[in-house]
Amino acid sequence: MLGFFLINKPKGITSHDVVGYLRRITGEKTIGHAGTLDPLAEGLMIVAIGREFTKRISEFSKLDKEYMAEATLGAISTTYDAEGDITPSNLPLVRGGEVGLPTPQEEDVMEVLQGFVGKQGQMPPIYSAKKIKGQKAYNLARQGKAVELVPVPINIYEIKLLNYRYPLLKFSVKVSSGTYIRSLVHDLGQKLGVGAYMSGLIRTTVGDYKLEQAIDLYQIKSVVDLHLVI
Repeated sequence: MLGFFLINKPKGITSHDVVGYLRRITGEKTIGHAGTLDPLAEGLMIVAIGREFTKRISEFSKLDKEYMAEATLGAISTTYDAEGDITPSNLPLVRGGEVGLPTPQEEDVMEVLQGFVGKQGQMPPIYSAKKIKGQKAYNLARQGKAVELVPVPINIYEIKLLNYRYPLLKFSVKVSSGTYIRSLVHDLGQKLGVGAYMSGLIRTTVGDYKLEQAIDLYQIKSVVDLHLVI
């Protein structure tokens, strides 16, 4: 059972948990993946099993990705998602130079979303695995230490509003590798003037590989014809 596999990660576990589970059922210790999904997120992961294949995992790690995301407006989170401490937003509603406007209308949301399309620098979440002098940012944040991050160059190729009924907003997005959808949602809330946090995320595509091709994590033991990438 060696090779590259398309795995459908369920919500509620870490990417490390996925690797640990595969190690237990395969007996293979050398396992890696081509991109982390947070516990809140679900969807497509490309996993390499066996040393010969983990050496080549970088072939997939820089591929573009597509997601379906859910944002909850009107509140903010310390982690930019539902895993953090959530508080109602106290941002003043400021749009178009006016204060105290009503909740964002669909046209407001669509306009702000389209404003994110293109190359830009994105600030990673404080609670992220970005390294600062050898330490992960989330470890520093949990210790109450200052976290000094710098914007990361990303590209948002396409973004589409799928559904909006305040406070819930759903959209699809195609992005370059390294893009934090949590940060995108946080920035969306800031621009709309109401605050927002990511309440759901599904990775649907990595490069040319689709979630529909993937196998559910816990079905691997009973499936003979596993979905090999190459």
